[in-house]
Amino acid sequence: MTTNLPPEAKKKWSEASTARNPRHKVMLLQEFLSLTPKHKGTEKLRAQVKTKISSLRRDMEEKKRKRATAKRARFFVEKEGAAQIVILGETNVGRSSLLAALTHAKVEVSNYPFTTREPVPGMLLFGDLQFQLVEAPALIKGASEGKGKGQKTLAVARNADALIVMVDLLRDPRQQLSLILNELERGRIYTSRPSANVQIEKTHMGTGLRIAVIGKLLDCTTKEVKAMMRSYRVNDAVVRIFGQATLDDVEEAIFESAIFKPSIIIANKSDVAGAGKRLAELTNSARGGLKITPISCKSGSGLRKIGAEIFSALEVVKVYTKEPREKTPSKRPFILKKGATVAELAKQIHSDFYERFSYAKVWSKRLQFSPQKVGLSFVLQNKDIIELHLQ
Repeated sequence: MTTNLPPEAKKKWSEASTARNPRHKVMLLQEFLSLTPKHKGTEKLRAQVKTKISSLRRDMEEKKRKRATAKRARFFVEKEGAAQIVILGETNVGRSSLLAALTHAKVEVSNYPFTTREPVPGMLLFGDLQFQLVEAPALIKGASEGKGKGQKTLAVARNADALIVMVDLLRDPRQQLSLILNELERGRIYTSRPSANVQIEKTHMGTGLRIAVIGKLLDCTTKEVKAMMRSYRVNDAVVRIFGQATLDDVEEAIFESAIFKPSIIIANKSDVAGAGKRLAELTNSARGGLKITPISCKSGSGLRKIGAEIFSALEVVKVYTKEPREKTPSKRPFILKKGATVAELAKQIHSDFYERFSYAKVWSKRLQFSPQKVGLSFVLQNKDIIELHLQ
């Protein structure tokens, strides 16, 4: 359902989205709320804006107490390795035990609730890759509204490449999973891939609007998409639309609200009596076809599967490069999204490799002739070996 915002509300949103001063931004967002009609189509939007106002106010209070910088530094974890995966769950489900078992990170494992107060990182070795696992503080009901440092924890999840949602099979795992997924959704983080993905990249003034539809528009035309963008005073941008999108999806993207995170569900204590029945009930009730991986941090059962589960969830491929006069490829692969081309690999290595590209050779068992000479548009697959030649 579209929000049907009046022009003055759209104008106020444009002003609020570009405001730099937090106090001024809060004032503009409050004015935006006052101009936004209350009906079913604006419920999510109004809730999101209210959450944003609360978050800004808390940040301002923390700055007054001169603790904001230190707290943000403790909660921010710089990405390392092939991908960053955040471990989420209620208190005492085994998040610290999982991190310690998989990464040998020095963590405090305790039966006391809420032992983990700040994100704790560790590195998981998976073949020739390293995944950075980050144990996040426990999520509680109301986390998306700021309870128990919930918004900061959700910000850590939003920044990650993927999520591990962990439940304890000795308690009600369905209730635990429902609570975590609900708090993620209220924070506009989705664990199931949406039918549409709309990306808006603002460009320099005067470049105009460009709409790239890779999927399909269901209830509108590109002309109507442009009209909506201009109604929010977004006049210079590239709008990329993947999947089957509605005008509502485009409007949500303007507010930069929703984001999809590949996720796996880890069910701990699978070796305990009665866990099998709860695991079956959890599997049958899991949303969006999310896969459940049973493990035991105590016995180590199922832990070896997690690296492969993460790699699969990320939907990536690893590609090895080779110097033209070398016989063997590099030992450290490049990580690319499935469907990535030679052009994307060249850009990832260095802009010079893309700008001066001449041709490439690819070694792969899937090719009839290997090596095969290819161009920038060639789609790479897992374990391909590629040799780039420059002009």
